[in-house]
Amino acid sequence: MGSLDKTVRLLIAVVLIALYFLGVVEGVIGTIAWVVAAIFILTSIISFCPLYAVFGITTCKTKSA
Repeated sequence: MGSLDKTVRLLIAVVLIALYFLGVVEGVIGTIAWVVAAIFILTSIISFCPLYAVFGITTCKTKSA
């Protein structure tokens, strides 16, 4: 997972958590926002996204030969 991908995921997680605490999202949608934020934070920290592996996606920069 590339650094830009990790940064974007962390920013989205912060926005989702902020929306929850500001009362913009509540109930089931609020719970979903928390789960998505937690997944984004976890995948950013460990630099691995299982869905990327399944679909063969990479966001890392590669060195050209």
